[in-house]
Amino acid sequence: MPIQRSAGPEIRQLIDALGGTDETRSEAAVARLAVIGPRAVERLLQEFPDAAGRARAGMLRALEALGDPRALPTARGALQDESAAVQTAAIGALRALLGAGTAAAERDAFDALVAVALDRRRVAGVRLAAWDAIREAAEDAREPVRRALADDPDPEVRARAGAAPASHGDVWQEAVDGRLPATPAALKAALAARKSTAGLTDLQRLVDRIRAREQQETDAHVREEWRAVRGAVHQALAGRNSRLALYDLRDSLLAADRLPVAFLAAMEEIGDATCLDTLAAAYDESSRSGDTWWREHLASAFRAIVHREGLTRRHASLKRVLARWPDATAELLGR
Repeated sequence: MPIQRSAGPEIRQLIDALGGTDETRSEAAVARLAVIGPRAVERLLQEFPDAAGRARAGMLRALEALGDPRALPTARGALQDESAAVQTAAIGALRALLGAGTAAAERDAFDALVAVALDRRRVAGVRLAAWDAIREAAEDAREPVRRALADDPDPEVRARAGAAPASHGDVWQEAVDGRLPATPAALKAALAARKSTAGLTDLQRLVDRIRAREQQETDAHVREEWRAVRGAVHQALAGRNSRLALYDLRDSLLAADRLPVAFLAAMEEIGDATCLDTLAAAYDESSRSGDTWWREHLASAFRAIVHREGLTRRHASLKRVLARWPDATAELLGR
């Protein structure tokens, strides 16, 4: 019988990534921990009490992906955290338990979500995140909460959650009309339902509106969640071979923050010669950061464009990037 390698060291590295500032690595760590499964749950629960705020939010996202009923006490306790980002992540972990198949866990998770939604001392965004989870429950369970929220003194809660539960179509239409939902998760779900049939110009306008929402967001974690949804919209456009929002892909690479991989995946699919400057500049900058993962994805997008567009070193775009970033471009072209 082959000896199975211990997952302990890997889990330790993944948990460290959850608390880092690299959102892409954090999301990759969440996905990997979900694959590891039950062995990861115990370690996450052991380390959660001593973790810092950002790490706590990341660990809760991992527990959401794992959907293990053992996470119930930790997620319920995290609802009292002073950080809205941690509270929202705890709501996600509880939401995952609504379909956990364990009656007691489902009941307790639902009760905790109801308490948050009705707690008028909390910020509207957290309460509405709880309502987003509750409205997926059966009508007889969610209707009393809806009626209570219909008379809520907070106008945002009253308008967004107190009305009849919105369908994905309602959320989508409101977003297209310029009224984004309170939480990125609501728009992400609506996008998943509509991305193959939505108008291309609607998707393009949504990119602009989400970017504006990102720039207004003061909570770094929530801002990153909005950015991830924007990346998903770009992938939806790329999947339909549309370059309507290519300008935003190029501009986004100029930002200091690392982007979710969805941006580069979209650029690989529909990027053109105009993207080579920003890709080469980002690749050159990454050589000083030692970020191998990011460099590899930048290189993959650059090479995909060169290959798809049939560009040679005589092309004006390649001449320009070779002149400005000679070493980086030579590496990208394989010398």
